[in-house]
Amino acid sequence: MPTRRRLLAVCAAALAIGPVLAACGDGDAAGGGGKGAERVGGIDIGPGQHRIRGRRDARAAALVPAPIRARGTLRLGDSASALPPLGFYATDDRTRIGSEIDLATLVADTLGLAPRFEQVSWENLFVGLDSGKFDGALANVTVTEERKEKYDFATYRLDNIAFEADKDTAWRVRGPRDVAGRTIAVSSGTNQEKILVDWSEENEKAGHKPVDIRYFQKETDYYLALQSGRIDAYLGPSPSLAYHVATAGGTRIIGTLSGGGPRVQGKIAVATRKGNGLVDAYAAAVDRIIADGSYARVLERWGLSSEAVRHSEVNPRGLPKP
Repeated sequence: MPTRRRLLAVCAAALAIGPVLAACGDGDAAGGGGKGAERVGGIDIGPGQHRIRGRRDARAAALVPAPIRARGTLRLGDSASALPPLGFYATDDRTRIGSEIDLATLVADTLGLAPRFEQVSWENLFVGLDSGKFDGALANVTVTEERKEKYDFATYRLDNIAFEADKDTAWRVRGPRDVAGRTIAVSSGTNQEKILVDWSEENEKAGHKPVDIRYFQKETDYYLALQSGRIDAYLGPSPSLAYHVATAGGTRIIGTLSGGGPRVQGKIAVATRKGNGLVDAYAAAVDRIIADGSYARVLERWGLSSEAVRHSEVNPRGLPKP
C-alpha cells in the first residue's frame, strides 16, 4: 500500500516529466464534489469519491443463483497492485478507488447485492475463483482461450494498448510501417512487447528498418527517456498511458490498437468460476448500466471512454493460446 510520502514522490516525478494540470492537494470533488477532495489533472484521487451508484434491476437480479441472493453480498476479488486509473489507493492510503471499483460497485448494485472487496495478488484472484471464495473478479482480466477452459466471462471493456509520445509530435501510429526505424520503449514480458517485436520482424521482411526496442526498469525511467528524446514513444496499456497524459501533461496518445494484436480485439471481462451460474447475471447487469448511462459516466470519469463496449458478451473469442 502506498504511503503519503509515496504519493508526494509520484507528484514530484510528474512535475519533473511535465506540467501537472492540477496540483496534488485539496480541490473540488469529482462526481458531486465535497470539501477536502483532491484532484490531479481533473481526476479525483481523494477518499471522498462520491461514487456513482446503481439501482437494483429485477430482471438481472433474478439471474443470480438463489444462495447468493439469500446471502445478499457479492464477494469480489480485486488486484492489490496499484495501477491507476483501474485500481489504486486514494490519498488517505486506505481507500481503494479506480474505474474497476466503480464498475464493480455498479454491477453489484444492479444485482441487488452489497459488494464485498478483497485485495489479493494477481495469482490469488484465480485461486479465490477456483475455491469459491470469490463470486467474481473485476480486475482488468483479459479474456483468453486458455482461461475460458476454467472460467466464464462477461465483457465490460475493450483491452487496448497505446503509444505515448511528446504532445507536439505530428507522428501517428496505425500499423507496423509507422514504427519502422523508430526507437520505442516497452516493458519486457508483456503482450505489447510481443506485438512490437512482431511488427519489427514484419518490417524487416518487407525491407523496412526494424524497431529499436528499449527496456527500462521503472515507469519513471520510461518517461524521463521520452522527455529527453532518447525514445520516440512508449508502448503500454492504454488506461495507464491515458491516466499519465491526463495527470502529468506534456505527452499525448498517438495510436491505439487491440491488446490482442491484429487478429482479435482484446476484451476485459468479469471473471467467474465456470458453470457457477453467475455469468448471465453479470452480463445482464453490465447491459443495464450501459443502457441507463451510469457506465459511460464512470468511464468518462476515469478517462476510459474510448474503451467502452456497446453490450456485454458472454465468453467471446479470446486471445489465442500461446
